[in-house]
Amino acid sequence: MARKRFSAEQIVSKLREADVLLGQGLTVAVACKRLEITDKTYYRWRKEYGGLKVDQAKRLKELEKENARLKHLLAEAHLDKQMLQEIAGGWLRQRYALKW
Repeated sequence: MARKRFSAEQIVSKLREADVLLGQGLTVAVACKRLEITDKTYYRWRKEYGGLKVDQAKRLKELEKENARLKHLLAEAHLDKQMLQEIAGGWLRQRYALKW
């Protein structure tokens, strides 16, 4: 079965549809079948997006992207710092003939 990617708006709307179906007395399994998602997906979405509005879900996704980008930049900065410390440490040992 092909994997589908849903946007934050689609996820929120599907969760609302599921709430309506569950309110009509259907089971989670039947509601998920009508929405063409698995039970596991429903519970994962509910955990992440439960109670959010569409604009809030959009903002959440934007913040997650920005957070990932910033973590990547921080990791690169730490690597650069480590390289510079190693270079400076080697230079100091040569310059002053230190044995560490």
